[in-house]
Amino acid sequence: MPYAPLLYGNAKGYFGGDVSRTGYAEKDIVDPTTMNVKFTGSMNYKLSDKTEASFSFYNGTGNTVYTGSDRYAFRGLRMGQYKLEIKSTNWLVRAYTTREDAGASYNATIAARYFNEAWSPSSTWFPTYMTALTSYRDAGLPAASAVVAARAIADANRPTGNIRLNTMFQNLTNTPISQGGALLLDKTNLNIYEGQYNFSNALGLDKMGADLLVGGIMKQYVLNSQGTVFADTAGKIKINESGAYAQLSKKFFGDLLKVSASGRYDKSTNFAGRFTPRVSMVFKLAQDNNIRLSYQTAYRFPTTQNQWINLLVGGGTRLMGGLPALRDHYKFSTNPAYTLASVNAFGASALAGAPNPALLKQAVFNEFKPESMSSIELGYKALWAKKLLVDFYVYSGTYTNFIGGVTVIQSRNAAAPSPLDVLDASKRMAYSISTNSDGDVKTKGWGLSLDYLLPRNFSVSGSIFSDEIGEVAPGVVPYFNSPKIRANIALNNSGFLFNNRLGFSANMHYQDGFNYESTFAVGKLSAYQTVDAVLTFKVPNYRSLIKAGGTNIFNKYYRTAYGSPQIGGLYYVSFAYNVF
Repeated sequence: MPYAPLLYGNAKGYFGGDVSRTGYAEKDIVDPTTMNVKFTGSMNYKLSDKTEASFSFYNGTGNTVYTGSDRYAFRGLRMGQYKLEIKSTNWLVRAYTTREDAGASYNATIAARYFNEAWSPSSTWFPTYMTALTSYRDAGLPAASAVVAARAIADANRPTGNIRLNTMFQNLTNTPISQGGALLLDKTNLNIYEGQYNFSNALGLDKMGADLLVGGIMKQYVLNSQGTVFADTAGKIKINESGAYAQLSKKFFGDLLKVSASGRYDKSTNFAGRFTPRVSMVFKLAQDNNIRLSYQTAYRFPTTQNQWINLLVGGGTRLMGGLPALRDHYKFSTNPAYTLASVNAFGASALAGAPNPALLKQAVFNEFKPESMSSIELGYKALWAKKLLVDFYVYSGTYTNFIGGVTVIQSRNAAAPSPLDVLDASKRMAYSISTNSDGDVKTKGWGLSLDYLLPRNFSVSGSIFSDEIGEVAPGVVPYFNSPKIRANIALNNSGFLFNNRLGFSANMHYQDGFNYESTFAVGKLSAYQTVDAVLTFKVPNYRSLIKAGGTNIFNKYYRTAYGSPQIGGLYYVSFAYNVF
């Protein structure tokens, strides 16, 4: 009876608590060395005194480690942008395209999990571990020691060290995710065409202190991941977006009051169009003293990932876009997906010995809509005594159809799902789905910046900002990753010593701690402060500038995202020719 030790160990209570496979250190599955090579250039031609044509390109390639829903190893990632533009005094037209190629990039988290299964399937590893644990516990070994010893038995012949060189691992990272591997095949492109015309001169509006600006834009996203990121296994997915806008501004009472009003209409392939107006006023209280007031609305279409992502990530979770076609594909209508809170409640009832399936609540998804926002802002800006520049603002905003994420649980057995399936990790699937929050979501914030000129080319500046978000619907993760307080203090000198050739700048940055939310991890991000500094030296004869400096010069490690690597100091020396 091969299961006798397992049944015996369970009866004796040896298997309390969760157990996972032995993992691998990140340094053994990804190369942490970052390389970034960029090429940029442009060609400009004067068609006339007022009109110029240009072609510019930006190309980059490199290797790095990226944190998204999992940890990704970008290898040979390539990205390029190419832009053709013609602009004149009153108009411009441009077209540009962004092209990307994931190269040999792979999902490191998935690769490590699949590698564990390749050298020893979980169907073998767990029984081996449990059998050994039963033997050690029955022999009188303490629980903690028995766990260590049993894991060593289950891990016998486990490949260790740099497994990137292991043939099994290389096979996984060279096999696309859609075929059971970890390779990304993303070659998504973005094409944009836009134009703009200022009618102020043509209509004589400039003589009345008025300006009229009209423009339009067309975008096309071409999703092409071959099923490794998006739901595009059957072929490329195209998303078209278009928009048109107009802005009219007019001065009143000389230059005491300036009023601007604008409107924009946007439309996307998968969503209805929407008109969003904006209006702002600037009052001149006195020379170099202004108050501004604005009311604006905005309309944000869900991102390409919000719409079409279909990606299996570590932990057995699938990231899913919010479009109904994806829920239909996974048969949500016949195989119910339950809210995470209700699954937890059902699980608690099962642990108490009285499983109650009535606690399960099926997730309800309304029409997936673009996010809209309306906000009002009041600001003050002034230059006092030609030395102190003051800028202050305060705002309040309201989101409607706020886009966040919600987790639901579904049985893997689509043909005959059972409520008990959602309590078994091997029989359930978790989905993290983009959705709209019920009800409005409030935001508010303020900011203050001061710049003061001192004698001998010295200046000191400081700024402080705050942003907060209100409550969102239960179960919705807002991903509003902004600290409550951010602040900067800087001391600068544009030129002193050696005939004012020497200069410097030093800036101290502070950021509050806050609860960071992402599809990768959720947790408390600690507050941190860093100091950046640079020393400059001008070489007038060659119109050149030499710089030596660094960011985070005291090398005080910090994180900008929960679960991401720590960031230390960066130091540099640069030489720029013909810059002044």
